[in-house]
Amino acid sequence: MGGTSRSRTHFALWARASATCITFALLAAVRPCAAAEISVTLLDRDGRGIEDAVVTATPTGARPLPAPAARTAVMDQRNRAFVPRVLAINVGSRVEFPNNDSVSHQVYSFSPAKRFQLPLYKGETHPPITFDQAGLVVLGCNIHDSMVGYIYVTPAPYFGTSDASGTMKLKDLPKDDYQIVVWSPYIADPPASLSRSVHVDADASVSERFQLAQPLRARPEPKPRRRDWDY
Repeated sequence: MGGTSRSRTHFALWARASATCITFALLAAVRPCAAAEISVTLLDRDGRGIEDAVVTATPTGARPLPAPAARTAVMDQRNRAFVPRVLAINVGSRVEFPNNDSVSHQVYSFSPAKRFQLPLYKGETHPPITFDQAGLVVLGCNIHDSMVGYIYVTPAPYFGTSDASGTMKLKDLPKDDYQIVVWSPYIADPPASLSRSVHVDADASVSERFQLAQPLRARPEPKPRRRDWDY
């Protein structure tokens, strides 16, 4: 009788241990892939942060690129200016152009990545414009020459614009090698100095710092070309 009782006890302990092992195995199987983070800071040559600079991260390893989800963004018009001055979107996204200004505007672009014009309007809403080609789209207003805006259309799966301190954090990145590129219409430094390769391990946090050698431009470049107007 005592031997039978000990056998039952041993079996119960074995069953409990087995169940625990199975539970741990299942938890490990459903655990999401560890995600990394890249923090990029862009400074002018005096060490001040550059706001509204575009930061992109493109995987260069063997891992296939994730398909970026198209989204709808907004490029507003307020106080005779485009808001935001620089808008970063992925290829295939749509952009709405509301006019929340007190005056009318006529928005246009002659950029190869997207050529369009929105007839004179104020208060009304035009249908969104789809940006289906990568590249820089320079915006202008046919009425107010001082208005200049930029839409940066990128195929990169990870991107954003810097905050007031010049920092942009790209989160939830898988382990891989990445090509980091920064851009701003006020930067005069050569493009080669604004790109670098970084490696990110799983669950790691990497910080990259770009400091410009040239002074910032007083006015953004490129500008919309009114001489191309033919509507």
